[in-house]
Amino acid sequence: MSALTLRSSTTLARSTLLSKPLLCGCYSAYHPVASGSRSLSISTRRAIRSHEPKKSSLALRPEIKQREERAEGKIVGGEGKGVEGPHYQDQSTVASDILTNQSTTGAWTLMNPIYTESELDTVKVVGREPVTLADKSVHKLVKFLRKTFDFLTAYKDYKVPESILQQNPIPVAELRAKGLLLSHHKWLFRIILLESIAGVPGMVGGTLRHLRSMRLLRRDGGWIHTLLEEAENERMHLLTFMTIAQPTIFTRALVLAAQGVFYNAFFLTYLFSPKTAHRFVGALEEEAVRTYSHCIDDIEKGLVPEWNDVAAPRIAIDYWRLPSDAKLLDVIRAVRADEATHRFVNHSLANLDQKKDFNPFALVEADAATRGGKWGFTREESAEFAREQQKKLMEVSHQKRIEH
Repeated sequence: MSALTLRSSTTLARSTLLSKPLLCGCYSAYHPVASGSRSLSISTRRAIRSHEPKKSSLALRPEIKQREERAEGKIVGGEGKGVEGPHYQDQSTVASDILTNQSTTGAWTLMNPIYTESELDTVKVVGREPVTLADKSVHKLVKFLRKTFDFLTAYKDYKVPESILQQNPIPVAELRAKGLLLSHHKWLFRIILLESIAGVPGMVGGTLRHLRSMRLLRRDGGWIHTLLEEAENERMHLLTFMTIAQPTIFTRALVLAAQGVFYNAFFLTYLFSPKTAHRFVGALEEEAVRTYSHCIDDIEKGLVPEWNDVAAPRIAIDYWRLPSDAKLLDVIRAVRADEATHRFVNHSLANLDQKKDFNPFALVEADAATRGGKWGFTREESAEFAREQQKKLMEVSHQKRIEH
C-alpha cells in the first residue's frame, strides 16, 4: 500500500476527508405540506426563519460559521469541489458484485489492510517522547499497565544470548522452566488478553464522536470511520487468535472483567479529553508493537518450536489476503503492522484540534513505510498530507472521467 493507492470503491463510499458545518435550508423544505393540510402563511414562515439562527446548534449559527471560515488556514484539511473529495463512483465505472462473489476471499465492509512482504519489513519499534504533563502522565500509566500485564502473563522481555542460540538443540524447555521464555500457550494467553482490550478504544471514540455529530448537527470530518476501522481491525486480531486456541473459562472471565473496567475508564477519558485518550492509545500501541516484535523474533529463532510450521487460519488468509500457504508467523507480522498503523494514527490524531480538524487519513492512508517507521505526524504534517492527498485524488478522479 502506498500513499497514492486509493481505497476500494466500497471503502471510498464511506470515507470522509473534509467536513463542513451544515446549513439549514428553508423551513418548508423540511416540512412538506401533506395533501389536505393547512400550509403556513408567508409571514409565519418568515418569522420562523428569522429566529432559526438563535435557536439552532452552534454549528449552524452564521457567526460560528464565519469564524471557522476565517480560521481556514488553521484547520487541518482543505475544501474542494464536493467538499469531501471525489465520490467513489468517480473512481471506477465497473460495478463489482461483492455480496455474491464466491471467490476464495470474502468481502469486507470496512477497510482491511493488505501488505507486501517489503512493507511488513518496514515496521520498527519506535516511541514518541512525552512533552506535556498529560503526555508524561499517560506515558507513566502505560508503563505501569505494561508491568502489571507482564506480571499477569509471566512475560519477561529477555533477549536470549547468541551463545545459547548456537546450541543444537536450543534448550527451550530449560529457558521456559526458568521463566525466561513464554510457551506457545502463554503467548496465546497474552495476545488474547491484549487484543480483547485493544478493540475497545476505537469503538468508544467512534461512538462518542457519532453522538456528538448528531447533537451538534454537523459533519465529523472522517474521524468516526477511521476509529471504527481500528475497532474492526482489532476485533479481527482477536477472532484470528481465538481460532488457534479457544480460551478457557478463566481467560474469558479475565477478558470480561478487563473490558468492563477499561471500557468505562476510557469512555470517561474520551468524554473529557479526547486528545489524552488518543495519546494513551498511541502509547499503548507502542507497547503492542514491541510485544509482537519480541514474539516474531522468538519464532524466527526457533524459540517457539510449536509454531514453526503452523498454517495461517483461513480467517487470516481471507482478511489480510495472505497466500494460501501462509504460516502463523506471516499472520503475526501482519498483526504487528496493523498495530504500528494504530500507533501512527492515534499519535497523529492526538496532535490535532479535536473539534475542528479534519481526519487526514479518511480517504487515503500514509504509506506503509511511514506508518511502520514513524510514531506519527505533527499537526502541520497532517495538514500538508491532507492537502496533497486530496489534490491527487481529485486529479485521478478527473482523469478517469476524461477516459470514460
